[in-house]
Amino acid sequence: MALIKTLRGFTPKFGKDCFFAENATIIGDVEMGDGYSIWYNAVLRGDVNSIRIGNHVNIQDGAILHTLYQKSVVEIGDYVTVGHNVVIHGAKIDNYALIGIGATVLDYAEIGEGAIIAAGALVLANTIVPPNTLWAGVPAKYVKDVEPQQSNEMNKRIAHNYSTYAGWYKEK
Repeated sequence: MALIKTLRGFTPKFGKDCFFAENATIIGDVEMGDGYSIWYNAVLRGDVNSIRIGNHVNIQDGAILHTLYQKSVVEIGDYVTVGHNVVIHGAKIDNYALIGIGATVLDYAEIGEGAIIAAGALVLANTIVPPNTLWAGVPAKYVKDVEPQQSNEMNKRIAHNYSTYAGWYKEK
């Protein structure tokens, strides 16, 4: 069973039809919607400020979500994919965004709806990534526009795929 811990009077709150890997860690001021999956070794540390996650989000293996004490918060919209070993620290991720494997998104950055952050990218603090754009590199820079329908459909498909994968683990 995942480590789910109350801290400083905050108990994580969960929606329905969700999956937690056995060694996922969810601590403190964390609230999540419905149909999400939190995978192996992922850490959602709402110890110093809040983490809010929408519906049908998948937070893949080794991802870390954290904030600055009494300053930044993590907000993640619906149908967002947070790839393997991603770090999101006090940033906002809008609906249908995809954060690629090993990317880092720092405090007060905002990733627009349908935006894609490439694998290994570093989105610096206070960066505003416009909707439906692809950003890559260290530090991350604009690469190109992405068709809204394409990114939304792709990210919905990924979210649904992860719901399917989570179902495999729920079967007895």
